[in-house]
Amino acid sequence: MSGLGLQNQRVLSGMRASGRLHLGHYHGVLKNWTKLQHEHECFFFVADWHVLTTHYDNPQIIENSVWDMVVDWLAAGINPGSATLFVQSKVPEHAELHLLLSMLTPLSWLERVPTYKEQQEKLTEKDLSTYGFLGYPLLQTADILLYKAGSVPVGQDQVPHVEMSREIARRFNHFYGKEAGFEEKAEAAVKKLGKKNAKLYNNLRRDFVQEGNEESLAKARALVEGHSSISLGDKERLNGYLEGGGKIILPEPQALLTPVSKMPGLDGQKMSKSYKNIIEMREEPESIENKIKRMQTDPARVRLSDPGNPDVCPVWQLHEVYSPEDVKSWVKEGCTTAGIGCLECKKPVIDCVLKETSEFRERAREFEENPEIVRGIIAEGSEKARDIAKETMDDVREVMGLSYR
Repeated sequence: MSGLGLQNQRVLSGMRASGRLHLGHYHGVLKNWTKLQHEHECFFFVADWHVLTTHYDNPQIIENSVWDMVVDWLAAGINPGSATLFVQSKVPEHAELHLLLSMLTPLSWLERVPTYKEQQEKLTEKDLSTYGFLGYPLLQTADILLYKAGSVPVGQDQVPHVEMSREIARRFNHFYGKEAGFEEKAEAAVKKLGKKNAKLYNNLRRDFVQEGNEESLAKARALVEGHSSISLGDKERLNGYLEGGGKIILPEPQALLTPVSKMPGLDGQKMSKSYKNIIEMREEPESIENKIKRMQTDPARVRLSDPGNPDVCPVWQLHEVYSPEDVKSWVKEGCTTAGIGCLECKKPVIDCVLKETSEFRERAREFEENPEIVRGIIAEGSEKARDIAKETMDDVREVMGLSYR
């Protein structure tokens, strides 16, 4: 079983297999992943089963979408030597944990998820009155808890999903976290901290249990983590004892808010395939240049001699992402005084986007020409992920009375 200190360092994140990715995906997710992979133990997975929650009637799209997406991850700089990359369905323990968690998850918890009703109303052309669609937040919970991830990078809209994972972990630990003689074992573990630390631990625990002081809880956890001479089992008992529960089988994850992507689409809205306003990460230069040249600018600027307003121009939003301060000053001055034309204003953005995407295409070339390398990376990552998943499921089966030794 992995130690709690290690779990707190473990980051898990996934993406639905949606095929080739665009610059919104890069600036909104992948750029952050490339940073996290050097700071934490990272597991990044392709959520292929999640695609079936809304596209169960069109499974033909999945396989190519998986490989296209992984190539884009690699092109963005995700390094299989620094992070573990895998495909969800290659680790069947995701499905097993999902099933077992479904036994104790109240139906009302799933029905209250904000995106459940929203998506049903938005995707009216699909029949989403399926268990798979209702249960997809629970599958997300299984994805997270299976790796005992300490942090889950998400946007603000996904925070409720992580909160549900925390509630389900709490409920699971409440039902199954008690081991025979837990309190006696926990009190014996307290003594192993040494007289001074044992007294401090008991005072902090009392302050949290009686007064709800979160700071005392954090200090007590740090005290336990910093103690190198006690066993992993005793550390888990001490952490469980702090909150009055039992041994923590499934630690509660924390949402790690990702920086908000400022990458707009070609029309100024959020970049999205459904809005048909995207630039793909590996799009050809000629196509990119034509798309940006055709972008709408300030509608009030009809003639070259008319002054413009950058604040209402989608091209200015791209300058905000790509251009250094001196270029932005030149654009503002030139636009508001009609000193430069719109095509002239677009040129620095075109140059920056072409440079960025050329790097993606260059990195992707080896994987496009040798697809067996990509399959090898996923096979190796899935095997590593499954080893950890099996450890978690051993713990889960044991406390749920399913180990049958």
